[in-house]
Formats: sequence, C-alpha cells, structure tokens
Amino acid sequence: MAHPSTFARWTAPLRRSEWVVYAKRPFAGPAAVLAYLSRYTHRVAITNSRLVSMQGNSVTFRWKDYRAKGRTHHKTMTLDAGEFMRRFLLHVLPHGFHRIRHYGLLANSHRKKDIAQARRLLADAAPRERTQQSESAEPAESVQPPTFVCRHCGRPMTVIEIFLRGQSIRAPPVHATADA
Repeated sequence: MAHPSTFARWTAPLRRSEWVVYAKRPFAGPAAVLAYLSRYTHRVAITNSRLVSMQGNSVTFRWKDYRAKGRTHHKTMTLDAGEFMRRFLLHVLPHGFHRIRHYGLLANSHRKKDIAQARRLLADAAPRERTQQSESAEPAESVQPPTFVCRHCGRPMTVIEIFLRGQSIRAPPVHATADA
C-alpha cells in the first residue's frame, strides 16, 4: 500500500490540470441518470448476502455474469483470501477522498431541504434567462437544426456530428499545452 504522501505526489499534477467534462443531455431525463448513478454510488463493494463461505484460506461468493443468459447468469467464484482482499480493497477510497453519498447537495442530512432549495432557485432562474434573451437589441435569425426523434423513447435527439459514407471517425482535438 502506498504511503499517503506518495499518493499525494502522484495526484498533484492531476489537481493542477484543467478538467473539461462533456456530458450529453440524457435521453430519459435527469431522473433516469440519478437512478443509474445511485446504483453505483450507494453500495458497498460486496454485500454479506453474496458471501457464500470461507473455508481455510479461500472465500466463495456469488456474482453475476451479464454476458451469460438464463440459469448460468448467477455464478459462484472461489478465490484465495489474499486475492479476495486485494480485489475488495480496490474499492476503498484513498485518504482524503469522500464518497459521493456523504457530502454535497445529496448528503443525507440535508438532502430534502437542499433539493427543494435547488428546485426553487432553478425555477426562479429560468424565466429571467428567457426575458433577457427576448430583450436583446437585435433579434437574431435562428436556424434550427433538423429534429430527429428517438424511436425507443420518442424524445428529440441532438445531432452532434454527421458522418459521410466512407469518412473516418475522428476523435475530439487534443489541445497542446505549453510544455509540448
């Protein structure tokens, strides 16, 4: 296990970097995103009910093989106790890091009050933005891109880029740093 100061030195350049996050508008809405993320942020690495047995120096537990269909979907695995602990400890956060569920807007102690306040603030901000845009000096001609509808949920999709037949798909541009 690395000493905390070693880890701090290793992560220091990451903390100085400017991070740009790109997130698409969710197809099924914010509630679906919250439901999806909550399955991953509000759990322990393995629950007691999945532990089958510990015999000698080995641990047997249940796991799901999502590639398998039918009755073979649920499987058991037996690992050496050391390997089981190594895998389990991969889910333990380093010193100084916090689980999402323990702080912030969704912290359990103030969640109802904070979410209610966020909803009030968002509701207050929405009409102001619309009035400021409508009061601009020059009415800009807006060219609306064509609307494509998702055949599964019926909601409109946003076209990010259209590829021509035979065109190679390219990655987003990497911005050069001063060091390069």
